[in-house]
Amino acid sequence: MTAAPAAAAPGTTDPAPPGPGPALSFTRTVATAARVLRQLRHDPRSIALMILVPCVMLFLLRYVFDGNERTFDSIGASLLGIFPLITMFLVTSIATLRERTSGTLERLLAMPLGKADLIGGYALAFGALAVLQSALATALALWGLGLDVTGSPWLLLLIALLDALLGTALGLFVSAFASSEYQAVQFMPAVIFPQILLCGLFAPRPSMHPALEAVSDVLPMSYAVDGMNQVLQHTDVTGDFVRDCLVVAGCALLVLGLGAATLRRRTP
Repeated sequence: MTAAPAAAAPGTTDPAPPGPGPALSFTRTVATAARVLRQLRHDPRSIALMILVPCVMLFLLRYVFDGNERTFDSIGASLLGIFPLITMFLVTSIATLRERTSGTLERLLAMPLGKADLIGGYALAFGALAVLQSALATALALWGLGLDVTGSPWLLLLIALLDALLGTALGLFVSAFASSEYQAVQFMPAVIFPQILLCGLFAPRPSMHPALEAVSDVLPMSYAVDGMNQVLQHTDVTGDFVRDCLVVAGCALLVLGLGAATLRRRTP
């Protein structure tokens, strides 16, 4: 026989039902990140692909231009920022979509867990993998493939890491608009490919049609490539490099905020 719930004392109100806690809690965010990392640990093939694919692409690119190392130097730095962004976008969008479709997010949102905690946890977990991925790709490009840069390797790593975090944020965001993994993959040509074409990788942005140049000015990947080129050409930290880093980081935070806004329970 189940005991009836105790009535509230005279002059008091019923206790509030469980609901979201404060906007952001460090403890809950770290706990969410640990749960995501535990799940990823059981999928070693995804981890291997996430970490190794950018390195393999850089390796192939280096020997595609085997007869002209200057060409690899000119575009290798740009691609060092683009490859981690693409990889993290794909992995994050599909992994988060699985959480949504399996009902895991539904159950988590029924707990005292804030949306910011949830998004922050996912960003922290995939961000940790992005650090490892960016560090390996940067080390391979500089010391394994002989990428010649004028600036500090640490600045190259910084902008590569910000690009990977931007890819993570975009993946979290677009997962809200996909109902299957097939749709999540289809967002890549819609969200990523236009940025690759307009970021200045194939032609200098000032030489584009004015309309396309204006569009490229508001796309974050343009600033990621510009930041890489700043490290490629300058020994010191330039004002343009600082601006590029702030724009990429600001876009990542903005997209993470939009991703939190899309989280909602599908049942009352």
